[in-house]
This record gives sequence, structure tokens and C-alpha cells, in this order.
Amino acid sequence: MTTPGADTAVRPDNDGATVVTVAGARRALAKQFSAAGIEFAELDARLVVGHVLSLDHAALIACGARTLDAAEQAKIAELARRRLAHEPVARIIGCKEFWSLPFRIDAATFVPRPETEMVVETALAAIDAAAGRSRKLRIADLGTGSGALLLALLAELPAAFGVGTDLSPSALRVARDNAQRVGLSRANFVACDMASALSGPFDLVVSNPPYIASGDIAALAPDVRDFDPLMALDGGTDGLACYRAIAASVPALLKPGGALVVEIGAGQSPAVAAIFAAAGLAPSPPRADLNGVARALMATKYGDT
Repeated sequence: MTTPGADTAVRPDNDGATVVTVAGARRALAKQFSAAGIEFAELDARLVVGHVLSLDHAALIACGARTLDAAEQAKIAELARRRLAHEPVARIIGCKEFWSLPFRIDAATFVPRPETEMVVETALAAIDAAAGRSRKLRIADLGTGSGALLLALLAELPAAFGVGTDLSPSALRVARDNAQRVGLSRANFVACDMASALSGPFDLVVSNPPYIASGDIAALAPDVRDFDPLMALDGGTDGLACYRAIAASVPALLKPGGALVVEIGAGQSPAVAAIFAAAGLAPSPPRADLNGVARALMATKYGDT
């Protein structure tokens, strides 16, 4: 059995049958994904073939002339069908890189997005502007999911301790596993709604909360709508429900001078800034992602550290 759209330019074997090589399978898959309108067709093809064969990018190139057996071809074909049905490649392979760290994900967790790294950058910039990264800091990540935000920060802050919260016990199991996988024992995880089980003080609180308005979810791309957990998407009627919950609890948890950094959706910056200001925090101008969308908003608690 060959992969869908298998490369017919490969060599025949001694019996005249088509032989599919690693490179041929990857090229064929990329063409098929591209024809289906998949944005990162080449990358997704590489990830799928590499996952099946347990090969990284360099090994895929080095082994390009190797012949695939029937079982390997069948497995690639199976995963290709899932990608063509709009399942994100990160869910297919069960892993997503974030901040150069590998994170396991499953059906209970949101797939970390590259734009969310802006939250990490904004938080680290605030810490650098204060007293640097070597301080003993307490960090909370509200709605931690896979643990990506918290663990990325702890990887940069060698003396920091962090706690991640989530309503989903399944997501917390993934987060704990990711902490172990990346060798960060300074993280703890608690099952609760946002900050409801936490007590301060914290130097830094971060969150990538659900911020899609309930009525807009049906119009999302199928890769998101059909595969990300609904509780990680639905931000209530206007998309701002979690920001109100954060504003109601976080100011009391922050040290004077402490920072809250959240991810926001397109166009939400003025409303979220107003919510935080009404709670007694001092919002800063938002920081934009690589697409120019205001993506990370920081608000500081008044007072000296």
C-alpha cells in the first residue's frame, strides 16, 4: 500500500512494483496537503512522515533514499487522512513545540500557538526591567492547559517557583507530565477555576484565557472549532468573561509592583485594559505579535516592590 498521491517518479523494484522512498513520500504528501489548501503543507508533511518513522528533520534528509515498507506507508496514509480532515498536525503527532520546548498535548489541552509566546516575552521584559531573572519569584498561570506558559517562564527564571491552575484534571495530568519531560520540578498544579484556590502573594500572574465570544465559535476554522476543547475557547457572550474573573481575584494576589500578563484576542485590548483599570491595576500599552495584532496586555499593581 502506498501513501495517498504517492510519488510515481521513484524507482521500480525488481518486480516492477513502485518503490516509495522517505523523500518521495514526504514530497507526495506535501503536494497533497498543498492541493487541499493546507497552509504549511511542507512542514506538516515533514512532521507526519518524521513522526511515523521516528526521524527528526536532519534524519529525514539523511534517510531520504530509504524505502518505506507497506506498514510505514499505511501509517502515513492514515495520518494523512486525519490531516486532510482538518485535524491539526500537533494533535496527530501528540506534541507541539513552544518556546523551543516540546509539549505533549491531547484532547483535553489547547494547542500552544506561536503568538502566545508574546505573553512570555512581555512577562520576561517586565522581570528584566525590575530586578532581573535571578530573583526568587512566585508565578501563577491561570488556565494552564498543557503548562506551556508556566514551564516556558520557569525555564528562563532559574530561581522561580510556579503554580498552574486548570478546571480540567485531564489537562493537569498533561501539564504535570510536561513538567517532568522538560525537567522542571519547580512547578505545581492545582485543580480550580482560574485563581479560586490560590493565595498570594505572587510576583507575576499570566494567563491565556478563553476569549472567543460564544456566538463566534461556530465560524472558527475547523482545525480550531472541531479539535480544541470548547472550555479553552468560549469566553462568554462578549469573550471577556474570564478577564472579568481574573480582574476580580488577581489584584489581591499580586505583590505591590507585581505584574499580570494575559493574551488577548484581536480588538480586545481597550476593553480588557478598562476591566483591569477598574480593578485597580495599571495597564500598559499592548504588545503586538508578528502579524501586528495586539496580543499581550500587561497590568501592574500599584506600589513599590
